Amino acid sequence: MTTAPHHSSAPLPTETLGVVAHAAGDLRIESVPLRRPEPSEAVVQIAYGGICGSDLHYWTHGAAGESILKAPMLLGHEVVGTVVQAAADGTGPAAGDTVAVHPATPGGRGARFPDDRPNLSPGCTYLGSAAQFPHTEGAFAKYAVLPSRMLRRLPANLPLRTAAVAEPAAVAWHAVARAGDVAGKSALVVGCGPIGALVVAVLRRAGASEITAVDVHDYPRTVAKALGADTTLDAADAVSIAAVDADVVVECSGNRFGLESAIRGATRGGRIVMLGLLPTGLQPAPLSLVITRELELVGSFRFNDEIDAVLEALADGSLNVEPVISHEFGIEDGLEAFAVAKDASASAKVLLAF
Repeated sequence: MTTAPHHSSAPLPTETLGVVAHAAGDLRIESVPLRRPEPSEAVVQIAYGGICGSDLHYWTHGAAGESILKAPMLLGHEVVGTVVQAAADGTGPAAGDTVAVHPATPGGRGARFPDDRPNLSPGCTYLGSAAQFPHTEGAFAKYAVLPSRMLRRLPANLPLRTAAVAEPAAVAWHAVARAGDVAGKSALVVGCGPIGALVVAVLRRAGASEITAVDVHDYPRTVAKALGADTTLDAADAVSIAAVDADVVVECSGNRFGLESAIRGATRGGRIVMLGLLPTGLQPAPLSLVITRELELVGSFRFNDEIDAVLEALADGSLNVEPVISHEFGIEDGLEAFAVAKDASASAKVLLAF
């Protein structure tokens, strides 16, 4: 399904096939221009791209949270591939190296943030994001021009297909780190979409003693089980969720019902990591329990350099992610791939093969 890497000695194309969101409900597989790289940029032949919830939101709603589509935008930030033209300034990986991509560009002024947490910088841009205008183009294309600083060489024994999950796994890794030391502790994961499932995998690797995973659908619960959950519960089973009494909870559903489950399922003095992005505005929640149980609510947003640790853990086999990859489609079947990815009851991480 994938082609052999382009040879850097041959001229690069001026156009490439990409996945472009034009407006709500208007997703197209079409030719897009391949711009000339700046001296600090490399050209990567993309092998795989994972479809993220934000990609689905741009397609279905024309927006992802506060980021509203104002012009056609190339989607995609979960990508891996092979460098076919290294950066002219000598930075970054060499031609022929297989790489994962860290899609963030920290920056911006106006709001304070901790120096060691660039993910919180106010003007941080992300590949395939409409947060700024002009939009930050993504990398769901056969070729992508990317800053060399975004590229992470893959360990020699790590296949590109497995590495395609590195970016969402880094999001999960960051969230588990926000929970503190989880070794020997009981954990509850609310919402078992791809991110929640990967949180289960990271918790298992980090030594959590007992992991309970909750979802509204059977299929995601099956994936969570395959990734290391000891017990799975239906999200409607409020009595069983409240009885979990978990030391650590990671809320991955991004809705108020999931947050309520997270609060009720946490033990007294426990910590809840809020990873699922709640809708804008006020959200009802049983906050009296947060007070009387002295619960800690902490946010988790994207990641910093955790992707490096993830790649090492994928390479040495200590982080098991294979069960989260449910489907693979060629780029020509990209519209079908998005339709499958939209159905959370029947898919987990859907990959596009370029």
